[in-house]
Amino acid sequence: MARLIPPAQASDQTIIPAGSPDIPLTYFRLVSLSPGEIISDRQENFELLVVALSGSVDIWVGEQSFESVGRRDSVWTGKADSVYAGTNSEIRITAGGKPAEIAIAGGYTTERLAPFRIQPENVESVEVGSVATHSKRNIRHILGQTANGRAGNLLVSELYAAPGCWSGYPPHKHDVEAPPEETAFEEVYHYRFNPETGFGGQYHYRDGESSTCVMTQHRSTFVVDDGYHPTSTSPGHEGYIFTILVGKHQRSLIQKFDPKHEHLMAGIPGLQGMRDKFK
Repeated sequence: MARLIPPAQASDQTIIPAGSPDIPLTYFRLVSLSPGEIISDRQENFELLVVALSGSVDIWVGEQSFESVGRRDSVWTGKADSVYAGTNSEIRITAGGKPAEIAIAGGYTTERLAPFRIQPENVESVEVGSVATHSKRNIRHILGQTANGRAGNLLVSELYAAPGCWSGYPPHKHDVEAPPEETAFEEVYHYRFNPETGFGGQYHYRDGESSTCVMTQHRSTFVVDDGYHPTSTSPGHEGYIFTILVGKHQRSLIQKFDPKHEHLMAGIPGLQGMRDKFK
């Protein structure tokens, strides 16, 4: 299953509700806040991560407070500041003296998990690819494997693709639970471009079946839970992908690369480092 969701337009939009029929393990909400505006959220049996995309907010998780979360003007100006909200607590978010935008990412779990803050200096980065191979991107792991033992099967990262470059490349998938070769995960890509007129291509195919391709634009979202799904960014534009992954059986993500394109792997630097950060 794969589908493209049109660009988010509303100031408060639940793009993927909890328990959605086609991607039931994932939750995704985007909210733009006016100065001083307050919103709340709570999803039963979902672990939640609140990421400050821009601006600064105060966050309460139950009775625990996290003040002045967010240090950047946009997703293009530094690493994310975030709060892992754990499970089954009401979250209250108040914008500071300027407008702010937040993303709330969630993954299904029956575990009881406690909140903690993830500051920019705790976000791990990995460089993958090169301009010469048209595959250069930087992946910043907000909720990665450093949260083992404190989080469920939710992984969240920000990917920055160089102009005219591919990501998710060579083509890979993660729809079969067969460790150590592959593990099964739902995945959501939310796109931004700089300048905002940018666009890209999102490809999807399964072994032995016809392929599909859709045009990605600023603020559009792509949902996938099976098949290979590489993506490309138009020349002259930086690409950004807010990535949500939810493991169906475990936290360790193991991607399987399309055997037809495995010969490309030796020529793209950083691929093993990328895989190690997800495991």
